[in-house]
Amino acid sequence: MSERSAPIKVAVVGAGYWGRNYVRNLHSLPEAELRWVCDLSEEARRRAGKLAPGVRVSARWDEVLADPELEAVVIATNAVHHHDHAMAALRAGKHVLVEKPMATSVADAEAMVAEAGRQGRLLMVGHLMLFHPAVGRIRQLIEAGDLGRVYYLVASRVNLGRVRRDENALWCFAPHDVSIILELLQASPDEVWARGECYLQPTIEDVVFVNLRFPDRRMAQIHLSWLDPHKERRLTVVGSRKMVVFDDTHATDKLRIYDKGFEQPPEYNTFGEFLSIRNGDIHIPHLELVEPLTAECRHFLGCVRDGSATRSDGRQGLEVVRILAGAERSLREGGVPIRLR
Repeated sequence: MSERSAPIKVAVVGAGYWGRNYVRNLHSLPEAELRWVCDLSEEARRRAGKLAPGVRVSARWDEVLADPELEAVVIATNAVHHHDHAMAALRAGKHVLVEKPMATSVADAEAMVAEAGRQGRLLMVGHLMLFHPAVGRIRQLIEAGDLGRVYYLVASRVNLGRVRRDENALWCFAPHDVSIILELLQASPDEVWARGECYLQPTIEDVVFVNLRFPDRRMAQIHLSWLDPHKERRLTVVGSRKMVVFDDTHATDKLRIYDKGFEQPPEYNTFGEFLSIRNGDIHIPHLELVEPLTAECRHFLGCVRDGSATRSDGRQGLEVVRILAGAERSLREGGVPIRLR
């Protein structure tokens, strides 16, 4: 095996609820050599050892970073620790893939982007849904003009359970949908407002409604909750020609394209002739359902190997944090619109 094609030597810090999925993926990929798993929890280290036999496990972050052969680090700790772990890894000369949100403040996210630039290292954010084949297909439909002009998007990410104690529903769930919306519209909003309520714990919102407004009058709304009777992961994109529904909870039919809308004839004499409803076919395209996390890991490893730019780099992660921080401010101020530009 040539040096160029040699596996990237990588570590995972944080092997809990989500981090263990990184352990599983990186251990199985030929593009990676999983050298370390770091976690303070003895149970998490024991579980990682079973998922990745032969991997070195440690509770000491400094021991991992001291490995001179280590090239890259995946950070899947709690969000409040992302900044500190990423900064330490970058300063140690490692490439970094950090879970979403990349930080819990705009200042911390800016510092991470700046440090990556100073060190000449990749900083990628784990915006998993950008690697979902359904999101890629919707992007293709928009770019090809099949949907016409996109008017608005509505996202719902709700379920019952896994109540967090260190972050609210906004910071826990919204990075997924905000990153998708930015990817599909290829634009950033100029205004955000949000309302939510704390029902189960004081000061931690269990349900949040976020609204985004873009400079060209496009809009997006996101419903976030871990206090809902249904598990729903749905995105609706409404265009002038067609509409799309992405339902990630459906086992097979993830994407439905609706040839529905309103026709506006070039000439009309009465209001009844001005608009007519078009009810066309519903198309369910075939998607190659590759695990998004596998695709994300392979993309990161390929970028480390080739030195190419990542699809979800630190600047995109910073933009997501900027929007979340604006929504958080709106929450605290009773839902007032917050200008982002």
